[in-house]
Amino acid sequence: MAALVSVAAASMPSVVASGTCSDFSDLREIKKQLLRIAGLSRERGLQHSGKWASELAFSLAPLPLAELPPPPPITEEDAQDLDAYTLAKAYFDVKEYDRAAHFLRGCKSQKAYFLYMYSRYLSGEKKKDDETVDSLGPLEKGQVKNEALRELRVELSKKHQARELDGFGLYLYGVVLRKLDLVKEAIDVFVEATHILPLHWGAWLELCNLITDKEMLKFLSLPDTWMKEFFLAHIYTELQLIEEALQKYQSLIDVGFSKSTYIISQIAVAYHNIRDIDKALSIFNELRKQDPYRIENMDTFSNLLYVRSMKPELSYLAHNLCEIDKYRVETCCVIGNYYSLRSQHEKAALYFQRALKLNPRYLGAWTLMGHEYMEMKNTSAAIQAYRHAIEVNKRDYRAWYGLGQTYEILKMPFYCLYYYRRAHQLRPNDSRMLVALGECYEKLNQLVEAKKCYWRAYAVGDVEKMALVKLAKLHEQLTESEQAAQCYIKYIQDIYSCGEIVEHLEVSTAFRYLAQYYFKCKLWDEASACAQKCCSFNDTREEGKALLRQILQLRNQGETSTTEISAPFFLPASLSANNTPTRRVSPLNLSSVTP
Repeated sequence: MAALVSVAAASMPSVVASGTCSDFSDLREIKKQLLRIAGLSRERGLQHSGKWASELAFSLAPLPLAELPPPPPITEEDAQDLDAYTLAKAYFDVKEYDRAAHFLRGCKSQKAYFLYMYSRYLSGEKKKDDETVDSLGPLEKGQVKNEALRELRVELSKKHQARELDGFGLYLYGVVLRKLDLVKEAIDVFVEATHILPLHWGAWLELCNLITDKEMLKFLSLPDTWMKEFFLAHIYTELQLIEEALQKYQSLIDVGFSKSTYIISQIAVAYHNIRDIDKALSIFNELRKQDPYRIENMDTFSNLLYVRSMKPELSYLAHNLCEIDKYRVETCCVIGNYYSLRSQHEKAALYFQRALKLNPRYLGAWTLMGHEYMEMKNTSAAIQAYRHAIEVNKRDYRAWYGLGQTYEILKMPFYCLYYYRRAHQLRPNDSRMLVALGECYEKLNQLVEAKKCYWRAYAVGDVEKMALVKLAKLHEQLTESEQAAQCYIKYIQDIYSCGEIVEHLEVSTAFRYLAQYYFKCKLWDEASACAQKCCSFNDTREEGKALLRQILQLRNQGETSTTEISAPFFLPASLSANNTPTRRVSPLNLSSVTP
């Protein structure tokens, strides 16, 4: 590998090939490298990599005239191919890929050769996408292939074996291998590309898309470059290792990239992934102030607005993006979310389909379209959409979770168990996945496993505040009355302690159970307190009144409260119907069901 790196690196401009130091102390040198790689990427038609490097360079302090990087040196081969390259690049820029490739045939320089091969690749991709859009059904869509890939692989493989590919050539070779589903070979080639050309973000990003877990990441031999820090932050976000990702991004801000809109947007996405909606919304709003014409990640911003039902804000965002560029996938997804929030699901699905016509591999649109088909009760179309999302990215937990929900509707619990498990593996600390798994186990009568899931969901921070109720009902079903009471008590504590307006239907259920439980235990004060709380809810009012009458009758008959029976009780003072002293007991011991 070392020999190969030295041979291929020799053909790259020194300022680009050398940036292999992970030190951020010399930000001027880093800026020079970013400006240089941005220019080299644009020369080869790699617009996204060029844009990423340019945005990052913009966030650093300007360079004085004397320190601006010189233009890359021109070799003899570059000079010979200059006319053909200049003409072909003009055709390439207006997306006439076959025409560009025709005029580059036979060129010898690295730059012209890359553009030749890249034009052929993009020509095949464009034809494939056009056929995909025109195809009628999902079966036909799956049969559409890029016919140029096999030829490109053969040619690039020969060049690779002869060690004639530079960093950009290796990147393209890796892309071709990935498209042919040769994942292991693609990973090796991308790692090689990062060693030879560490500043090319495209290679790092492609590598990121092929890594499925943290263990896989440990075994990669990556170059010791400052670019590795950006890569690790990005891959941690993708692998849902949000705490590690936020630490990386914070360290990048601290070393001097505080003005980088890319980093700010990634932090917002990270908070979105852990459902810290307020924080994510705040960061996105700040990002919009800094970069008002930005379209990237705005579909994620619209997801947050959708979750919070912020209809005016979502409407404004949709109109704003339409004015900027109505034919961007992100714009179509934002408009789709807006119509979905208005319960116009047919229109929403139409915009998600439009997004997929613009980019058939756009993950978010497939997943969101699956959600819309679920709303329209079209389960077969929802399943197809979610499966497409998984084909694009196997790490998309939303698609696995959506498939689980779909099969749950179809009353196929073994299927939904498999998909919920996959979603849980991707999001081990997401309570929604655990609650869904618990419900699935319950339907399959695997009650011990269901208990473990509900308790784990509570332990990791129950988002929907339903895990304890479901656990309590499971204990009820198993006639484990004390454990059920403990769960209901803890549930009531949690609901009131977090300051929520009590709209949960299950709060009344909890008070009703506790009132009956304490009544059976002959703890009249506690039963009375809970029965009076039952009177605050429409569905339990009559039962609460009836229980209070029974308690009063028993007290008038001289029936005393039992003190020998050990029963759990804790009712916050603000909830107590009278000033009866309450007894605190130790927290619920669920060690027997804790996973």
